[in-house]
Amino acid sequence: MSMTAESLQSGFMAVDVEAERRVLGILIKHPETIDAAIDRLQPDHFTDPVFRRIFEIISDIYTMRGRISYTQVYNQLRKDKNIDSPDQVLIGLMESFVSPVELVPSIDTLVDKHGRRAILKATQDIQSLVYSAKEDDLQALQAKAQDLIFTATQAASENEVKSLMEVLNRCYERMIERREGKKPYGLAVRFPEIDMLTTGFKNKDLIILAARPSMGKTSLALNFASNVAKRDIPVLIFSLEMDDEQIGDRLVLSELFRFRRPDGSYEIPSADFATKLDDQQFEKVQSVFSDLYELPIYMIDKRGLTVNEIRAKARKVKAEQPQLGLIIIDYLQLIKPPSGSNKNWALVVGDIVRELRDLAGELDLPIILLSQLNRSVETRDVKRPVMSDLRDSGNIEEFADVVMFLYRDDYYYPEKAKEEGTEGQVEVIFAKQRKGPTGSAHLRYVKEFTRFIEETGRTE
Repeated sequence: MSMTAESLQSGFMAVDVEAERRVLGILIKHPETIDAAIDRLQPDHFTDPVFRRIFEIISDIYTMRGRISYTQVYNQLRKDKNIDSPDQVLIGLMESFVSPVELVPSIDTLVDKHGRRAILKATQDIQSLVYSAKEDDLQALQAKAQDLIFTATQAASENEVKSLMEVLNRCYERMIERREGKKPYGLAVRFPEIDMLTTGFKNKDLIILAARPSMGKTSLALNFASNVAKRDIPVLIFSLEMDDEQIGDRLVLSELFRFRRPDGSYEIPSADFATKLDDQQFEKVQSVFSDLYELPIYMIDKRGLTVNEIRAKARKVKAEQPQLGLIIIDYLQLIKPPSGSNKNWALVVGDIVRELRDLAGELDLPIILLSQLNRSVETRDVKRPVMSDLRDSGNIEEFADVVMFLYRDDYYYPEKAKEEGTEGQVEVIFAKQRKGPTGSAHLRYVKEFTRFIEETGRTE
């Protein structure tokens, strides 16, 4: 495919050979300035093949010896059969430089041009991708295109080395914000025992919420979503199992819990909501819909998504909703592995978890990833989950920042729970926290309304 006139012009604008010449001239004439260039430049920042090769030689010499000199560069160039008259090339470079103070501005120029070329190449790759695609559907193409653009637009010049003073200044500013009530340490989910244990879910963290089927993990995650969204913080839900209407019904049903009579019965039982409401009930349900309409909750209910597709869709929502504060993915075992992978499932799951943790860091928000537990827990006398019960555990424990388990006695021993009055009691076990203590929080699960509430009157 030939380049258009516009792309040729764009490519020319993304090149500055004189800046390339200045950088090499200064490095050879003033080798003590090498650190400024090595830290920010790679050979592909140079478009001229000869200049690219010279910078490769400079980098190699510096890596091996910790310093460079004209003689070392010249001797290495003489061995390169693709470069004629190396002495004339080097002399020409040294004559072209103005002053060492021009080095940093020239490096800035090369970084800028390199970034522009990366964007241009990404657009050309996307064009080729669209023309050559055979079986990929539109969403798969969009995911690949977004990945190409995102990679091209990453800031390669970001300074990775930070002084302690710089770090502590940011820590101090956040401490002042917390003291003044402007910004909490983490994202509170409005369950006091959980918020006390975690001090809120932290940005960049991957939180695993794991339990056996029907234990209530999806319900708890949706309760989290609702509580966060009620503070006008956008939430994105990936549902790989339920469709959007099921999620919507669950959110409404959870709010119907509030219509409770003094005798403990409910004005709108879940069975009535699922069948036919009388006029009074209908009016109350309408009020719930009105309250929920304004919540900034966004849903994607497509099955068989890959991590790349999840990443692309999450980036898109983040771009549209910059204040996005939480992502929930339901659930890990339903994420489609990449095609053509020869790894066993445990290694594939480890890759998925690692990439989702990277996504949490990239988007600067917490991601709650739901997960099933192994059936082996059912065969033990003690049913309370432990780390080894994570299905395909492998690297899940290693990459997760927080691991939460749900445990209910009434799930395994319903008759005993009924006799002892412990029906619905839930232990939220924090088996791992990188930034906090392990321990347990206690809630009550009102299954009829898929609603978790604070456990009151509990004795330790």
